[in-house]
Amino acid sequence: MAEPESTVINTNVNQKDPSKALVIAVTTRAIFNLEKEHKLYLEKGKEEYTRHQQANQDKPLPPGTAFAFIQAVQYVNKKMLESNPAEKDLFDILVLSNNSPESGARIINSAKHYGVSAALIFQQEVQASSTPLRVVFDGDAVLFSDETDQIFQEHGLEGAVRYEQAMEAVPMGEGPLKTFAMHLGKMRRKFSQEKSPIRTYLVTARSGRDMGIRAIKTLREWGLAIDEAFFMDGAPKGPILAQIQPHIFFDDGLHNIQGAQNVGVPSAWVPSCC
Repeated sequence: MAEPESTVINTNVNQKDPSKALVIAVTTRAIFNLEKEHKLYLEKGKEEYTRHQQANQDKPLPPGTAFAFIQAVQYVNKKMLESNPAEKDLFDILVLSNNSPESGARIINSAKHYGVSAALIFQQEVQASSTPLRVVFDGDAVLFSDETDQIFQEHGLEGAVRYEQAMEAVPMGEGPLKTFAMHLGKMRRKFSQEKSPIRTYLVTARSGRDMGIRAIKTLREWGLAIDEAFFMDGAPKGPILAQIQPHIFFDDGLHNIQGAQNVGVPSAWVPSCC
């Protein structure tokens, strides 16, 4: 369902200052119309729902009840930035989804189709009977190779985004923690999701809107199931880690390691390849 040109709401705003922005969280079922898909989930179960979302990942979802509200909020951002390009008191939109990351590609593609500029968080609601092992992986140079990091160093963020878009269908190379993550995944598959004693997370600085699809496709290609994925769009990782409270967090950035330590999260630095 294509929207008229006048409804495009991308403000091309970089990550907002988290200390000054007014953060608004909205669920995917509010911003997009997912009633048909939700009915499928209730009647046929998660596996059929996931297959449907993957098969239709390039078909944008129709707008939902909160879509106009998000339009208006981002219009305010646009006008404020037109008045003052250095403005920091902006709205920051978080799109929250109970979709698993492997079925979340349709959400990202829908956001891109309509020009929705927001951080995307995929978090499945699972109640474990006891405290599971919680392991958090960074993406580039940890779970994935550092190829995009190198592009970023040489050509900046715009160059990295162009590279990711051009390579969207090509899985990323293996990072130093991929084998470990795959082994955890093998152990995890011995249990149902509800009873698994292992929970794995991806917390990456990547933007879900511009650089999330390739990450999700790579995980799918590897057959690696991640319970929750957080595309932080450059925002600090500390607050999310404080909520997850992992037993171990792996990252190649010392600033992220410091941020984890500041909120009491055990962390391990993954040095870049020499």
